[in-house]
Amino acid sequence: MNHSPRTRTVTGCCLLVLALVGTATACGSDDSLSSAPYDAAAQLSFGGIKKGADADPDKPLEISSKSGEGRITDVTAVDATGRYLPGRLSDDGSRWHSTAPLASGAHYTLRVSTENSDGAPGRKVVSFATANPRHKNVLKVEFGPKKGEYGVGQPITAKLSSPVKDKAARAVVERALSVQSRPAAEGSWYWVSSRELHYRPRAYWPAHATIEVRSGLKGIKIGGGMWGGDSNPLRITTGDKIEAVTDASSHRMTVYRNGEEINDLPVTTGKPGFETRNGVKVVLGKEAFVRMRSSTVGIAAGSGDSYDLPVHWATRVTWSGEYVHAAPWSVGSQGSANTSHGCTGMSTDDAEWFFNTVHVGDIVKVVGSDGDEMTPFDNGFGDWNLSWPKWRQGSAVTGSGTNDTGSDAVPSVQAARLRPQV
Repeated sequence: MNHSPRTRTVTGCCLLVLALVGTATACGSDDSLSSAPYDAAAQLSFGGIKKGADADPDKPLEISSKSGEGRITDVTAVDATGRYLPGRLSDDGSRWHSTAPLASGAHYTLRVSTENSDGAPGRKVVSFATANPRHKNVLKVEFGPKKGEYGVGQPITAKLSSPVKDKAARAVVERALSVQSRPAAEGSWYWVSSRELHYRPRAYWPAHATIEVRSGLKGIKIGGGMWGGDSNPLRITTGDKIEAVTDASSHRMTVYRNGEEINDLPVTTGKPGFETRNGVKVVLGKEAFVRMRSSTVGIAAGSGDSYDLPVHWATRVTWSGEYVHAAPWSVGSQGSANTSHGCTGMSTDDAEWFFNTVHVGDIVKVVGSDGDEMTPFDNGFGDWNLSWPKWRQGSAVTGSGTNDTGSDAVPSVQAARLRPQV
């Protein structure tokens, strides 16, 4: 029996249209895939492309299938720095569109995977560039602290070169700031002000962790004529988990390393009218010697509370001048009474031990005081005094991102040194 060859007439072809609304440079394709049974390279067509011009980064990227013969199965768009462009594919595979802005002045490689009605795969690879806006306000990010090893309470800071007030623009900035910890730690950004963000984990950082911080803002449209600029990455590590807990009511400080008690010290804290602040503080710096004068904290010279003292082994925990330091003049009260002007005082030997044990970023917690609570942002790193749900409310992605509680101007270490208190 003779059989004539079976033929199949294709009444329509799969047409993929790249609608950039603007223009793009000449595209290049990966012809190595054209030998596949379903020749995607031959059936895909990209519209809105003009040779020698760049794509408009202010317009979304969209790919559509105009035929029922095939469907899109996957789209990947990545720029030369390895930054992926997120997008959404429709359930029926007929349309894909970007869900974040394209970067300006970037070179993208776009890979589109398809299949026909018989399930045969196809693929098209296209390269294009995006234009640089002629006039743009560039936003730069400076990460802190400086590279080095810190305690597990050290927050990450991101200071912006210009204010960002709109919530949508803040969300663009926040999504582009990446913090990765090894071991992993869940964390979130908080908008302290229009020009500063803080990042902290849900709990403290793991001990002996490596934390890497990067900005993916370069070339990204933020809003209000503002575009992301260059930013230097940051890498810090953590040491042991050191936590000092001072009970002002029992006049004792207990120091823990990695959860185990390593010392119990008699101390004195703030007397009535000068009570030490309750709450979690973070070590800001250490000074082997500092001269403390009452006039720097508003106490009139010659009054009963005035002082001018040389102080050794001073560990700073607030910008306003609260320290843990040697106080040999109050040894008789340490462990039994609170006699200081707000600092935590201890013997010279104990203060030297404490000074040599703790590092910047370690935790100093005060309980049992009649004083106010440590504020979150305007007097050091009080970030840990916000509950995790409240902290997430300060994110423009998971919360309102507009509940600024800090000033745009953060006191510098140099200015803070003028305000020590004993």
